Amino acid sequence: MRILEEMKPGNQTTVTHFLLWGFGLHGKMKLLFSIVISVMFLATMIGNSLIVGITAIDSALHTPMYYFLNNLALTEICYSLSIVPKMLLILLGERKIISFTACALQLSCAILFVTCECFLLGVMAYDRQVAICHPLHYGTMMNRDLCFKMAVGSWLSGIPVALVFPIWLFTLPFCGRNKVDHFFCDVSPVLNLVCADTALFELLIFMATVMIVMIPFSLIIISYLLIIHAVLQIPSAVGQRQAFSTCAAHLVVVTFFYSTTGIIHLRPKSSLSSNMKKMVSLSYTVVTPMINPFIYSLRNQKVKQSLRECINKRLLRKQMIFSLYSS
Repeated sequence: MRILEEMKPGNQTTVTHFLLWGFGLHGKMKLLFSIVISVMFLATMIGNSLIVGITAIDSALHTPMYYFLNNLALTEICYSLSIVPKMLLILLGERKIISFTACALQLSCAILFVTCECFLLGVMAYDRQVAICHPLHYGTMMNRDLCFKMAVGSWLSGIPVALVFPIWLFTLPFCGRNKVDHFFCDVSPVLNLVCADTALFELLIFMATVMIVMIPFSLIIISYLLIIHAVLQIPSAVGQRQAFSTCAAHLVVVTFFYSTTGIIHLRPKSSLSSNMKKMVSLSYTVVTPMINPFIYSLRNQKVKQSLRECINKRLLRKQMIFSLYSS
């Protein structure tokens, strides 16, 4: 399929569309992969939507911990919606084209939601630290106003980077190159198409990425050092296990999220092979948003109890309506 291009004076070709190459699968493997991604995307939407709904409806879950989980689930929903539907269209159809503007918008959304998740994970670590180290003052320290400011700050933290770098990147010359060797418009594959000196861009985006990663990561490290110190003061081994168990899920997701995103975004032009970059990117664009609801909340007894109560109330309401109509 011929990609539309415009000619500027001086025979300079301006790219108006990009070709997302995806995974290069064919036949049965392509169909099987599409089914797997579709199922994972559906699980992501259902799982995270349940978290958002339950934590909003049930007053028993109106605590800082579940408030931040609500925001994290909403971030995962937005992030998945910005990438996976287009990826499925590329896998299932022959049309692999994405417009110049849509590509820039997709990159902006990816940066915004990844940054938001980084800061939310840092905020959640701080919340656990206050809950374990200062249990008697938890309600006062983590008041509603502070939680709201933390959540809003996390959402707003990525806006400058999500605006500045995509605009800068997409104003650089591509010299007719339009084949993006990836399944979505990420920094590294788009940067590889630029036919100009990108040293300054790489330096500044590296510095921005380090700040985005290190600020919340430092908060996470400090929080967990304080948590470990506080837990070791607990004389009972059972009490220590219970305290650590409240942080285990968060620690697993932090490790998985930071290790995968760091490999890709801390080195935009790294020596990793194209297929390896795609698999690492797939882990934090599809796998992480799917497993987060299960790791964080759906295995949590309070959330499971709340979910059962909501289902029972809905079934009871349906039975009452049916009995009214039948009588």
